[in-house]
Amino acid sequence: MDKDLRERIEREAETAALFNALKHDSDAQVGAIMGPMMGENPDFRPHGDEIPGIVAPVIDRVNTLSTAEMRDRLDTLAPELLEELDTENEEGEDRPLPDLPNVESYEEIRMRLAPNPNGPWHLGSARMPAVIGTYKEQYDGWMLCRFDDTDPETKRPDTDAYGEILDAIEYLGFEPDETAKASDRVELYYDHARNLIDEGGAYTCSCDGASFSERKNAGEPCPHREKDTETTHDEFEAMVDGEYESGEMVLRVRTDIEHKNPALRDWVAFRMVDTPHPRPEAAEYRCWPMLDFQSGIDDHEFEITHIIRGIDLQDSAKRQQFVYDYFDWEYPEVIHWGHVQIDAYDVALSTSTIKELIARGELDGWDDPRAPTVASLKRRGIRGDAIVKAMVQLGTSTSNVDLAMSSVYAENRELIDDDSDRLFFVRAGVEVPVSGAPELAEPLVHPDHDDRGRRRIPVGTSVRVETDDLPETGERIWLKGLGPVRYSGDAFEFTDDGIDIVREGDVDVIHWVPAEEGTPLRLRTMEGDEFGHAEPRLTSYASGDTVQFERVGFARIDRHDDGESVAYFAHP
Repeated sequence: MDKDLRERIEREAETAALFNALKHDSDAQVGAIMGPMMGENPDFRPHGDEIPGIVAPVIDRVNTLSTAEMRDRLDTLAPELLEELDTENEEGEDRPLPDLPNVESYEEIRMRLAPNPNGPWHLGSARMPAVIGTYKEQYDGWMLCRFDDTDPETKRPDTDAYGEILDAIEYLGFEPDETAKASDRVELYYDHARNLIDEGGAYTCSCDGASFSERKNAGEPCPHREKDTETTHDEFEAMVDGEYESGEMVLRVRTDIEHKNPALRDWVAFRMVDTPHPRPEAAEYRCWPMLDFQSGIDDHEFEITHIIRGIDLQDSAKRQQFVYDYFDWEYPEVIHWGHVQIDAYDVALSTSTIKELIARGELDGWDDPRAPTVASLKRRGIRGDAIVKAMVQLGTSTSNVDLAMSSVYAENRELIDDDSDRLFFVRAGVEVPVSGAPELAEPLVHPDHDDRGRRRIPVGTSVRVETDDLPETGERIWLKGLGPVRYSGDAFEFTDDGIDIVREGDVDVIHWVPAEEGTPLRLRTMEGDEFGHAEPRLTSYASGDTVQFERVGFARIDRHDDGESVAYFAHP
């Protein structure tokens, strides 16, 4: 990192810390600053591992200032932000999410998650529950999880995914007030289709796709468009009874055949699907609603007041509005947002792509640390609320937004640092004899909590250190928690130097493990598995515990197998 970039990072961090501290009348927090700063400065992201070390002392310095000193400094760096603070409504809150529209028109804010259960969630999927769950809490509202599973063929449901998605929502810290499966509600959709036919809003069509598309694009009506209601009812009932094959008959919503947007012209509400639904309860159905029809009906039936959906689904609201107009229903408020893109992964945010990689054996499963999935972050020891905080900071912009994983890590670091004991872990180390050293090393369990005591590490006759940490012959290093040694070229020889040689920067402090009693450890990371040895205390930690391997990073203990322990790397 060059000097100019470092100075820019320090300036941005100081500005954000000053604003954060004054805004909340409290100490600035690393987690609240890292996410927005990384999001607003994409060129910082390649240096994500280094930035926390640059930002932390800046924040510490800001937190020593008085309020007056903070205001003076912010006025120098960013006077517009100080003005924003001074003109802010005293009742306002620092919420990254904008207020929902027209909330005063509703007795209760009712929102929905609408996952397609064709697989567990990738990280992009977590944005919806993070934001809607936060809105629910903000407005003391109501939240539905409705599984949109009426496509048994193209986006075929995975029967395990229903439970896995509910588990993911719980992991993120939310609980739906109600859960529903669209495939349990098919008879309801049939009833609404019958009513729509009675209203003159739908007709059955047996045109092949190519010929209808040609007429539609030319603004010419389908020859079946003026079919009488009785015939349409009869043919729709034949669809319901499964008397047609796939592609032979559809039910269309009668819209405006000359509408300026061809995508809105007489769109399909129901079609025939030969592939049985994987759920036994729905396996007999062959006439299935299209998502726009099913979703539109459900949003009305569940009295949804506000919908958040992708900017690419703008036509859905317009299609559904035709149905709502026929039934004289009020359409919910709609917020459209752009897609979220996530750095740090080589795997696309695509359920089908991840499935293929797992099937080919290139990923071990949905919780492989290399997979950009909710399950993967959970297994790595990332807290669900860290993901939520980072996602919420992205807001609801109609533009595509970038989520820097470093912002998730910063939020998680704030959550787990205090509770994570410290341990030594040496990757692919080299064994070096040691002489003259104490028999026992006693580093602190946690540097900020003397009351937790010290670890007792037997030194033995040799230690392992990382190859890159091995000094040149004749040089000294400080074995953390043990003391100073000089490398003779064959061994570490304990010296009588004091801690001043560290404070003065004369020697490096390195981690180490005893060669005889080190615990073999496999550390699963986003770049692949790393093998080495940890200090003996490792085996005292249970599955799910988080620790910090000093000079390596945070990790979640996964399991202890015969002859080897396994941990998942969380982040630096």
